[in-house]
Amino acid sequence: MSLVAAAVCPHPPLLVPEVAAGAAAELDDLRVACRAAVAHLTNASVDSLIVVGSDTTTVRRQPPFGGTLSPWGIDLPVGDPSGEQLPLSLLIGAWLAPHAADFQSVAVDAPPAECARLGRALAGQAERVGLLVLGDGSSCRTEKAPGFFDARAEPFDAAVAAALAGADAAALAAIDPGEAEELLVAGRAPWQVLAGACQDGDRKMTGELLYEAAPYGVGYFVATWQ
Repeated sequence: MSLVAAAVCPHPPLLVPEVAAGAAAELDDLRVACRAAVAHLTNASVDSLIVVGSDTTTVRRQPPFGGTLSPWGIDLPVGDPSGEQLPLSLLIGAWLAPHAADFQSVAVDAPPAECARLGRALAGQAERVGLLVLGDGSSCRTEKAPGFFDARAEPFDAAVAAALAGADAAALAAIDPGEAEELLVAGRAPWQVLAGACQDGDRKMTGELLYEAAPYGVGYFVATWQ
C-alpha cells in the first residue's frame, strides 16, 4: 500500500470562474494547469483519491462532501451542499475533483511531525493511493498582496517550487512552520502531509511543475508527482 500519484493545486476562490466574473480570464492558465493535474490522478488509476487541505483543525470529513461559495460572493453549490460546509481548501478540491470520495483537513498550525504521521496513514489506506493536495504559497509577494510585501516571500516560494518540481519530499518536510506562518502560507501543512505520504514508499517519485506565478501577490503552484 503506497502513494502512487499526487497533484498539488492552490485554492483561491477566484479559481472558480463564476466567482472571478469579469476577471475570470486572468487565471485561465492556472485553471488549465489544475485540470491537467487532476487528470494526472485519474490516469494513475488510483484505488483511493484523498483530497487534503488546510483548516483550523485536523479532521477526516464525512459525506456528503460539498458546500456553497456564498461566503465568497456567489451562491454556487459545489458537490453535495446538503452536508457540513467544507473549508475553502477542500471546497475547491471538490470543485476540481468532483469524483473524489475522501476529504481530509489538516490544521494549518499542525507541527511537521504530525503532518508526516498523517501522510503515512493516508498513504496506507489502499493499494494505490492518490492525493490531491490544496495549498497556497506566500501571501506577501507584492505591496498589494494580502500580507503586504516581505522580501523573504519570493525566495520562499522559489524553494517550494523547486521542491515540487523535483518531488523533493525532504525539502517540503523541512519547511519552517514559523517562517511559513509569518509569510501567510496556507499550504505548508498540506505539503508536509504529502511529504509524509512518501516516506514509506519503495521508490522515489518524480515531479513536474505545471504552473508557478503570483498573480495577486500570492504564490500559486500546480505540480504532479508519480
